[in-house]
Amino acid sequence: MTALNIRNEHSEQHSRPTMLSDVILGGQDGLVNVLGIILGVSAATSDVRLIFVAALAALGAETISMAAVAYTSTKSRFKHYLKEVETEKREMREVPKVERQEVVDVLVEWGYKGKKLKSMTDLICSNEKAWLEFMMSFELKLAPVEKSAPAKSFVTVLIATALGSVIPLIPFIFFSGNIATAAIASVILSAIVLFIVGYYEAKVTLGSLWRSGMEMLLIGLTAGFAGYLIGRVFGAVPT
Repeated sequence: MTALNIRNEHSEQHSRPTMLSDVILGGQDGLVNVLGIILGVSAATSDVRLIFVAALAALGAETISMAAVAYTSTKSRFKHYLKEVETEKREMREVPKVERQEVVDVLVEWGYKGKKLKSMTDLICSNEKAWLEFMMSFELKLAPVEKSAPAKSFVTVLIATALGSVIPLIPFIFFSGNIATAAIASVILSAIVLFIVGYYEAKVTLGSLWRSGMEMLLIGLTAGFAGYLIGRVFGAVPT
């Protein structure tokens, strides 16, 4: 068996935490937001057109809003990372002894001492790129942010929020003549999707699969129930 085949056969499978968090953030927010609005409006009126108008308006506003927030927050992290890189480079030039000692401090925490500590410190500090990345990762605890990350985050959250927002609306397409049935079906479908998302999150990260699924489900349904109560209360108020 060739080295390439061995590498392919034993290739490591890593998840992308930023993309995963963007998908969950957008999808969950879109689903929960529209579910709450649908239940609230359906509790106040039996006009399916009003339900669709309210839900679609929320879908549009929430999708753009969430994507914009994802873009600006990721861009802010990118700019902060660049600023810290420049600061570290300057300190490595101006106060190399201080920066070297910071490497030593990290290695000591890892259990290095004596000749091994000096050898590791010399090895890291002899390469400017290695030294810089070591300081960024282990002194400042900052993960690198790609230049394209803000745009990728914008697109990911945009799509995830739009897809999540559509899910609670699906039953109203098939049960448009019966609002109560559509609302119940919407809750059931949303609960299933929320559970699957939480289950998948735990599968690619850490944690109990069932606990994570139930946690995601309960958070989403609690928000939806709040929307239902608001619609019920204000829908009962005479005009």
